[in-house]
Amino acid sequence: NGSYLMNFLGCANCHQRDFVLISDKTVTNEDEEEIVTYLHMCQNCDHVIARHEYTFTVEYTMLCMLCGKAEDSISVLPDDPRQTAPLF
Repeated sequence: NGSYLMNFLGCANCHQRDFVLISDKTVTNEDEEEIVTYLHMCQNCDHVIARHEYTFTVEYTMLCMLCGKAEDSISVLPDDPRQTAPLF
């Protein structure tokens, strides 16, 4: 389910360290990017422990002596260093 709960010490509301439920799961696809969101909830008191969101994208790369080199990806940085023009 994409959850890694090694840092979970217990619910802040009831202080129990029990199973964490997943609720309100949504999956959307936008421009070849999958976005999954859901809530981590305490099984005992229904407290929302955290809102979970992750994205999945596919990167394509090609390296061929005949065709050349190409890639298709989206940078996660605010300013993509690959898009800046060289100064010299």
